[in-house]
This record gives sequence, C-alpha cells and structure tokens, in this order.
Amino acid sequence: MGLPRKLGQHFLVSQSILEKLAQAACGDHVPCVIEIGPGRGALTRHLLPRTGELHAIEIDTTLADFLQREFASEPKLHVHQADVLSIDLAQWGEAAIAGNLPYYITSPIIRKFLELNQPFRSAVFLVQRVVADRLLANPGTRDYGYLTVITRIVCDVELVCHVPPGAFSPPPKVESAAVRLNRKASQPANTEELLTFIGRCFAQKRKTLRNNLRPFYGSAIEGMPQARLRAEQLTVQQFEDLLNALKHAAERKPPVH
Repeated sequence: MGLPRKLGQHFLVSQSILEKLAQAACGDHVPCVIEIGPGRGALTRHLLPRTGELHAIEIDTTLADFLQREFASEPKLHVHQADVLSIDLAQWGEAAIAGNLPYYITSPIIRKFLELNQPFRSAVFLVQRVVADRLLANPGTRDYGYLTVITRIVCDVELVCHVPPGAFSPPPKVESAAVRLNRKASQPANTEELLTFIGRCFAQKRKTLRNNLRPFYGSAIEGMPQARLRAEQLTVQQFEDLLNALKHAAERKPPVH
C-alpha cells in the first residue's frame, strides 16, 4: 500500500484471527462499535458487517487519511484522527470497544475503559502476551499486580486467543494475545476509594502491606491479619475487606484531645 509504518506499528493480517476478534467484540451484531487504532483497516473490515455504526480512532494522520479514502463509500464508518487518551469515548453513546493496542499506551487505554460507565459492557483488546498474562493472573503468582486488581474490580477478564508473531506484518519480536473485558453488573459503591487504596497497597510491590499502608493508617494496620502479606497475595475481595476493616478501625479510634 506504500504507507509508512510509524509509532512501532505491527499490523495484524491473519484473517482467521481478525474474524475471531470481531466475533468476540460484536457477536452477531451490536448497534455501535468504537475501534481504537484501526491502522490500515484490517479489523475494521471484519467489524463493519457486525455493527450499524463504527467510530475508528486513529492518531496517525497518514493512516486516518488512508482510511477516509479506502472506506469512502461506507456510510457506517466514521474516522476520527485523534489521540484515544484525549477523546471522549462516551460521546457516541453505548458501544462495544475493540482495538489493537500499542504497547506503550496499553495500560492507560485499559484504565480509560475501566472509567467508563455501565453502557460500555465489553472491550476486546489485542495486547502483548505479557500484558494479557497480567490481566488473567491469579493472586500469589508473578504476573499478579496493580493492573490485574484494578481491572478485576470492574471487569471479568477472559482470554480470546493467543496470537503468534507471524499473524502480523511485520512480525513483532514478542507474542500477543487478545482478551475480552466484561464489565460486571454490580461494582463496589466506593470504587474510586478502593482504587486509591489498591494503589497504596502496591506502591512498593516487594514491601508488606504494613510498610506500604502505615503512612496512611498508622497503627491500625498493625492489628490486621493481612499486615505481614504483600499486595500480590490478596484477592480483590480481600482488598475490599481490608479497606473496610481499616475504615472501621479509624471510626472506633477515640479522638485526640
């Protein structure tokens, strides 16, 4: 196509995997899809038959112009030359989200999806295998960390498929995987407070919870059974329970005169 490759782009070209991603994102049909980083439109072609409206967000001006020309006769497609981290994804209403995420902004894009509200029920992201492993990890394992926990508070995570380097052009040096984030029907009422708390718990991953949380909760953390553990050892429910216990301890503490 003669298009330059910028921003570390590796374009997915395997038709069978592209179809698998479109199926995971849309099922048979959804009213609206937001595609992040459409590139040359490979996934776009598989999404279009499954939706009534497709908003493609492409930061690269050359690629955005190419998409405008390539799909000029497709009224369903709306190309937006923009940075996905700056654009308001909620402006088009309820939508499924799909995208091949550049490694260097994968975590910020996932966090942006997590901050959306209930109408954004699912997202299918193609990411580096190491990121997928983190999202799917269990407590106590090497890959389990801050991104795992904040994602699990809001979403259930499932593996769609592993994607080998040969499925891309040019082939990257790393393995990839597609994951689907399914927003939970109900979430903690204090989600924002909980996310802040989890950030504190993981501030120094190798430190115990006692050492990470003492600056915020003082002696209250000392009496907690989790004090000697590290954050990577706790389940999402255990983080919720610990926060509630620390808040309860603070409420019972007599005022200082």
